[in-house]
Amino acid sequence: MDLPLSEIELAAKRLKNTIHKTKLEKSATFSDMTGGEIYLKYENQQKTGSFKIRGASNKIAALVERGEIKAAVASSAGNHAQGTAYASKVHGIPAIICMPKSTPIAKVEATKGYGAQVVLYGDCYDDAYNKALDVAEKENATFIHPYDDLEVMAGQGTIGIEILEALPTVDTILVPAGGGGLLAGIAACIKQINPRVKVIGVQAEGAPAIAKSFAEKKYVSTDYSRTIADGISVKRPGKKTIELINKYADDVVTVTEAEISEAILYLIERTKQVVEPAGATTLAAVLSGKVDVKDQKTVCVLSGGNIDVSFITRIIELGLSSRGRKIKFRAVLLDIPGSLEHLSRVLSDANANIIMVQYDRMSKDLDPNEAIIHIACEVGGIEHGKKVIKALEKSGYSITLE
Repeated sequence: MDLPLSEIELAAKRLKNTIHKTKLEKSATFSDMTGGEIYLKYENQQKTGSFKIRGASNKIAALVERGEIKAAVASSAGNHAQGTAYASKVHGIPAIICMPKSTPIAKVEATKGYGAQVVLYGDCYDDAYNKALDVAEKENATFIHPYDDLEVMAGQGTIGIEILEALPTVDTILVPAGGGGLLAGIAACIKQINPRVKVIGVQAEGAPAIAKSFAEKKYVSTDYSRTIADGISVKRPGKKTIELINKYADDVVTVTEAEISEAILYLIERTKQVVEPAGATTLAAVLSGKVDVKDQKTVCVLSGGNIDVSFITRIIELGLSSRGRKIKFRAVLLDIPGSLEHLSRVLSDANANIIMVQYDRMSKDLDPNEAIIHIACEVGGIEHGKKVIKALEKSGYSITLE
């Protein structure tokens, strides 16, 4: 099995009037931070907010050309749902999207907004997937797989063509990996045009099936998938995608939840871009040093920007903590008037901003006139945080970091 370059080039022609050719821009900030030339491929600015529209559109367009589709069915908790719904609307065919009951309302409404019928079923993606297969059979409709399909992969691979057109001298391309369609498509494209260019997949540590498959050079699934990067939270990647990844990719690395959150925060602060956790994994790999980019021209594919507004606060909090911008500690105080005021004055003099205070008078280790106080503060960074702790200790407080 292979994915010929001719199929990816054909996909590019099909998609020409359907998708955006997204920007590829050099980031001076991230280049200075890493010692390499870092470029960002803004698929978060793609129609429907992610790269998924490329694969779904190419698949549906190919089926329409062959007269093999009357209606489309897909299962997804987000990006593939919207991509399939949009592509179906463009080609004038009905679409039914099966989504887990836990899918955020914003994503459900966005999918409906593209004209699709949404069926909420089950508690997880696997439930929705099985429901979609059942619906496809009953409705005589065509199931559009989110990743394990060669024409879907060909659509995703068109990103590779755009990167080489914009930056022919690129050295390395980093690609998020969950089911594997994006990584397989881009890797197949790049290696058939310019084998010199490295293509590296990036996964979340909590969903490492492709990393394990690449390391063992065989198909590996996992019995767990725990990550904030819901777009790549996949236990069972595609068998076709794994075959192509093992053939064409140069490496697959993993990043932590804190590293992903920190990358999202940097993107918001430095580029004013909203990028979902899955899409930020590539920058996370660069900033954390998981991939050596020094003196290299490196492209980070930011695969999507569909992040729930309610979730951004949690991401920012985790990102601030990982960068040392927030510290949390506890101390024992005399439970008398003025104790908290004195501690607050020390923090104020050290330019720390208190954001949370919690008393604990119930611990069995406390004397009757004592209380444990838990405090969270915003600080300027790791070094400032150390100075704040030293100031507290100098004032007589015994501090325990939490």
